[in-house]
Amino acid sequence: MFGYLRPLQGELKVRELERFKACYCGLCRSIGRKYGFIARFALSYELVFLAMLLWKADDEPVIERKRCAASPIRRKRYCTGNAALDTCAGYNVILTWWKLKDTVADETFFKAIPYRLLSLALAAAYKKASREFPGFDSAAKRELGVLAEYESMKQISLDGAADKFALILSAATPFDAPESTRRPMREMLYHLGRWIYIIDACDDYKDDVSAKRYNPVALRFPPERGIIPEAGKDRINTTLTHSNNLVCSAFELLPENTWTQVVRNTIYLGMPDVCMHVINGTWP
Repeated sequence: MFGYLRPLQGELKVRELERFKACYCGLCRSIGRKYGFIARFALSYELVFLAMLLWKADDEPVIERKRCAASPIRRKRYCTGNAALDTCAGYNVILTWWKLKDTVADETFFKAIPYRLLSLALAAAYKKASREFPGFDSAAKRELGVLAEYESMKQISLDGAADKFALILSAATPFDAPESTRRPMREMLYHLGRWIYIIDACDDYKDDVSAKRYNPVALRFPPERGIIPEAGKDRINTTLTHSNNLVCSAFELLPENTWTQVVRNTIYLGMPDVCMHVINGTWP
């Protein structure tokens, strides 16, 4: 699911890169411990980033080494479970569940069969996560429902479609944080959500056009030879850069924690790099 919020690894210090990998593995283990082995396959970089963002300022990560199914021979470093990882484990399951539901609704009956089976496999994990985080689950269900209606009407507005997903991510703002933290966090998550939705639409552009699926970027900028026209690329780059700048501005108002440098690398270097590759069609 997604995978666009990642640091530019070549610009991280060795210690920072090792700690980032440990956070990634730590979230994977938290998902498995709380929601079962199958749920671990839905791990995304976006929720690793969110875990680093939600990490308490006075909470230093505890890193251990263990073997796992992905690395049965060599022991890998991972952050032991804490509040941020456990919260994002639940959010990851909830977002994956509703993403699967959305895909089932978009695809034809036979193409949707694998996603229906995945939904069944994830059902118990989703029920548990939705009980633990009812507010986030309600936001995801509500906004994706509105987005589905928006898509069914073939709305051209890129901002209108992106707003619905942005509201889901902004719902991850911790309710128990002081207002001085909540406000910039909410703004940062909103514009991250907007950026993710648009970059994902750009990434899916060619496939959606071929399959005749709803894609707000394709409706706003009809394809030329099956790809985004150059004028459209310039407009999209402008709006994505604007969202990226607002993310950076809000981030600088937040208190620092142990992951600040990795988060800063991701939003100042990683996001522009991903944007460039997706728009140019060179994203792997």
